[in-house]
Amino acid sequence: LIISFIIGCAATAGASALIFNGAFGYVKVSKTDYEQMERVYAKYGKLESLYQNLDEYYYKDISEEDLITGACKGLVAGLNDPYSSYMTAEEYDSWKASATGNYSGIGVTFTQDNTGYIIIDVQEGSPADKGGLEEGDYIISVDGKAYDDMELMANNIRGKAGTTVEITYYHNGKEKTSSFLRKSIVQESVSYKMIDENTGYIQITGFLESTADDFHNALKTIEKNGAENLVLDVRDNGGGLVDSCIDIADEFLDKGVVTYVEDKNKNRKDYMAEDGKTELETVVLVNENSASASEILAAALQDNDVKIVGMKTYGKGVIQSTSELSDGSALKLTVMQYFSPDGNAVNKKGIKPDYVVENEEDSDEDEQLEKALSLF
Repeated sequence: LIISFIIGCAATAGASALIFNGAFGYVKVSKTDYEQMERVYAKYGKLESLYQNLDEYYYKDISEEDLITGACKGLVAGLNDPYSSYMTAEEYDSWKASATGNYSGIGVTFTQDNTGYIIIDVQEGSPADKGGLEEGDYIISVDGKAYDDMELMANNIRGKAGTTVEITYYHNGKEKTSSFLRKSIVQESVSYKMIDENTGYIQITGFLESTADDFHNALKTIEKNGAENLVLDVRDNGGGLVDSCIDIADEFLDKGVVTYVEDKNKNRKDYMAEDGKTELETVVLVNENSASASEILAAALQDNDVKIVGMKTYGKGVIQSTSELSDGSALKLTVMQYFSPDGNAVNKKGIKPDYVVENEEDSDEDEQLEKALSLF
């Protein structure tokens, strides 16, 4: 009897285990896991309901992968932050290539203003240059599609060399559409020259991986040529890699803070310059398209008594962190706001030059440069 009772209990327990481990549609989970599942369903149950409706009623077959990608992009877009975005693995690869300055595209640089996406630089000899795109043109659509996400639009302008992309844009107030053949682009971000025997000139159009090294070489060459003064031009520079900007700022500053950043919890991180700087007397040129890293550089120098000439800068004073996800896609997210060494915020404020000078739109004279030269 005892043996029979034990066998019966074991059989009952076994049957119960089967029931709660999937035999009859039940799975045994921990209380913690169950509560987590409840929270996830409460948040995203509506999304699943939408998916089921699309799957059942949409008049064509749907792509689950495309819908999930759209949902991820939409989730980040809900921040209403033009600088944060979700990138597919392919888009992320394209973005990384552009950060090095070597990519396939049409050779155009643009930024976002109150009107739309304005072209601020066209590389000489590039497909964009040969196809008639000019600084000041506004991009409306790419391959017939308009974009709310600047990074996504840039990724779709870039692409495999030898393929074409169709750009619709405003040129001199008229809408035009042209096709451009993509090719391999090597972006040069630093150019320099001697204006006269005493004055050198360095222009930085963006902060890429190679920019700091290229700048150091340009500065050494100008110093060896006997220059006593330097005009540093970051007009129409939309920014780029912060580390590259800090390395360049270090050439003009003694040991101290170049910029500092704070997250939403007021946690602070300082970016520092080391001892040793150029002896060249320097004036910086900026305009309304100088943004992000170029503003970090200009603000740091202005706080250290370097004169700034031009127009009030764009006012992008936030920093993005890009993290790769497990499937190769990535999240680019605004995580911090930066400040000048004296604690001045840049975001949505910009930098006011010490000497406000506007270049006439239809004039061949560079009045901003002339003003800078008059300060030496």
